[in-house]
Amino acid sequence: MTQYIPLIGSITDAEAKCWSDQLNHLMPEQAVVPLKQLTTQQRERCDVAIVANPSIEEIEQCPNLKWVQSLWAGVERLVTELNKSDFKIVRLIDPTLADTMAEAVLAWSLFLHRDMPYYRRQQDRKKWSPKPYTPVSERTIGLLGMGALGRASGERLLNNGFKVLGWSRTAKKVSGITTYHDEQGLVSLLSQSDIVVCLLPLTTQTYHLLGAELFSKFKQGASLINFARGAIIDQGALLKALTTRQLDHAVLDVFEQEPLDALNPIWSLPNVTILPHISAPTRPDTASHIVATNILNYRQTGVIPAAVDVKKGY
Repeated sequence: MTQYIPLIGSITDAEAKCWSDQLNHLMPEQAVVPLKQLTTQQRERCDVAIVANPSIEEIEQCPNLKWVQSLWAGVERLVTELNKSDFKIVRLIDPTLADTMAEAVLAWSLFLHRDMPYYRRQQDRKKWSPKPYTPVSERTIGLLGMGALGRASGERLLNNGFKVLGWSRTAKKVSGITTYHDEQGLVSLLSQSDIVVCLLPLTTQTYHLLGAELFSKFKQGASLINFARGAIIDQGALLKALTTRQLDHAVLDVFEQEPLDALNPIWSLPNVTILPHISAPTRPDTASHIVATNILNYRQTGVIPAAVDVKKGY
């Protein structure tokens, strides 16, 4: 009997076809199909689903799920909206994603390190005004979040000569990186860092974590890169920090509401670089292998992959 696996979420038909084609090629004895293509009886027989920001209403159409495999690394919406469900939530852990994020962290850290925003402004003014060079060895980058993405990014920065600090909720040791934890540790990292890179998961503890109080702890004239989730930053406090030049520049790839509203005042700030959530996109060609391995192992052993700790949020 064919084992159906519903593909549920806010993705286009073209994206759904891309994922299902690749997954069905890797799992010929399974049938990965969009939820809407399954009958009520077929949905009731499903014990696992593949999801991409699904709605509660869609998930509830499969009442016998034991676990869901997310196609994204971030699972905060699943944890928040589905935390009363009986099934487990498995996030995507793709080494390729960590490598892509590390590339983005390095690229935009160099963008700030070499004062690219300054030269962009000089070009607009038709002004020829070079600044003194600062070597990477004299630039400190602080990473908020020392999970897989933070560790990969830290290694890439170290290999390119930067001094790297790291902060996480609990104590961690990472070779070559001075690490901090707890509230005082966070303040210590912020006060030393020329560039702060946010890679934290969004949880109840990190919601609006970067607000007025912590922005006041940043090194004067430091810059910020947010490649995590928009809601980790209090935008009002960020606007003030940028306007008063407590922060020199911010590179923002994520926002509380996406796409970013055209009327949002942050578009107009000259010391902000806005990106359309492109720092580390999931690649179906590599992620499909991770998803297929998880599902096939479950079919063979009955063991659900390591799941999200709902209390922690990741």
